[in-house]
Amino acid sequence: MLVDKMLASDGVVFASPSYMFQVSGAMKTFIDRLAFFGHRPRFFGKAFTSIVIQGLPFGGGIGKYLTLVGSCFGFKTISGSRIVAREPMMPRDVRKMQKALARHSKRFYEALAEERSPAPKLTMLMGFRIGRTTMKIELDERSCDYRYYRDKGWFDADYFYPVRLGPLKSVLGRLFDAIGGRTARRGVE
Repeated sequence: MLVDKMLASDGVVFASPSYMFQVSGAMKTFIDRLAFFGHRPRFFGKAFTSIVIQGLPFGGGIGKYLTLVGSCFGFKTISGSRIVAREPMMPRDVRKMQKALARHSKRFYEALAEERSPAPKLTMLMGFRIGRTTMKIELDERSCDYRYYRDKGWFDADYFYPVRLGPLKSVLGRLFDAIGGRTARRGVE
């Protein structure tokens, strides 16, 4: 039911308290159950952000982790908010939180309104090109990943969605394909 709502939405917000410098167990279980979206992403054109609530001003890595999850699932990611909140909250802390969330909401709204998908970051391009080349060599019709990439036309695409790669990313994309091919052929031998 949640996945259907995510697919029908224009944007998604993951929110979690910080538990021992990581998302809550419920959030981690939810993400782990959806791990196949990291192999078969499907949220292109949709915006993603996160909100992390914590009692201490440590653990900035949680937001980075959630942004990575969103990117791997195919979302257009917007840096999240990390709110330090103690009980009871002082009025100045409430005002600070409201200001931070207002700025965050504005950035998220702008991403929702933006119709164009962004050019891929180098790490995402590398993951796509090495991953798809490896799949093309190592897998076959029995694999869900192989069938998904084949049906999407990704085995012959520059990236998950139509995008114009600049000269540097075009060259690096071919290099990543070569690395993926070499890695896969070693694994088959």
